[in-house]
Amino acid sequence: MKMKVRQVQKSDLEAVVAIEQAGFSPAEAASASTFAARIENMAETFLVAVADQGQVCGFVCGLVTTTRYVEDWMYEAQAKPISDGKYLNILSIAVAPKKRGQAVGSALLTALEEVAKAKEISSLSLTCLADRIGFYERNGYHNQGQSASTHANEVWYDMEKIISKKF
Repeated sequence: MKMKVRQVQKSDLEAVVAIEQAGFSPAEAASASTFAARIENMAETFLVAVADQGQVCGFVCGLVTTTRYVEDWMYEAQAKPISDGKYLNILSIAVAPKKRGQAVGSALLTALEEVAKAKEISSLSLTCLADRIGFYERNGYHNQGQSASTHANEVWYDMEKIISKKF
């Protein structure tokens, strides 16, 4: 599959919400209004994968902060990046069901890592469910143990990828 990764645009909102709802339970999934705010506030670290026919087939959304790991407050619609933050917390990554298993998620993580390097970010982190740990480990992330997050009453694990030790 031919695909390109680019920065999110306001016109991507409907596709992003549909992919999010297909990939997460109703309790876990962010709302359309939350994604509209993220597009507005985090466009620099919000990337979409676009298939050769032009449709959005996946996305990754991160928040630059001064906090090493994702915390539940970051899921709020009004969360905004901290300009001098050295951590990039991935709030959501999802791939359209028909495009899973085609390296879309890995391509999104790689592209976001390039953005992080350009911004002199020291590490990327995210929380995930136990059944997703292997995917992130294959992409260079390390399991840091059970997260303090109680989002959607699930058990989450902190995953982290160090980008630079100099910051």
